[in-house]
Amino acid sequence: MRDNDFIEEGNSMASASSVKPKVNPIPDGYHSVTPYLTVADADRLMRFVKDAFGAQEVFVHRGPDGAISHGEAKIGDSIVMMGRPRGDAKLMPAMIYLYVPDTDLVYRAAMSAGGKSLCEPADQFYGDRTAAVEDPCGNQWYMATHIEDVSPDELQRRLAAMAQKS
Repeated sequence: MRDNDFIEEGNSMASASSVKPKVNPIPDGYHSVTPYLTVADADRLMRFVKDAFGAQEVFVHRGPDGAISHGEAKIGDSIVMMGRPRGDAKLMPAMIYLYVPDTDLVYRAAMSAGGKSLCEPADQFYGDRTAAVEDPCGNQWYMATHIEDVSPDELQRRLAAMAQKS
């Protein structure tokens, strides 16, 4: 059995009750891993991801006070869920690594949307151009554009060279 067999269709670990319905176990438009950002102000986060990353609002459920209690936004080909903590849940900042076509452009948009700079755009030894911002709710967003395919051997060589310099 492979490590990920438990999340793949037709696996031997699924119970009879979990495989009866013939619906996609991962809803259309979602991936196996979907981040859920627990924040005090989901309305503010939704505005930020729309302005910074061009996110599309997919779904919003508002509580009795009119504020978003659960929301979903599509960024690129992925869904990011967000909401206020309920029950025993706590606020939990997250770090997201987001591939984009143009790191510099998205970084500027994120800054204009209210992000706080953590790292300005720069080329990295592992083949990505990255930048980072913190959103108004405390989450960190690392934007990356893949600019070079780096073989495992070359990556090790670069790491060794960096270690010698420090």
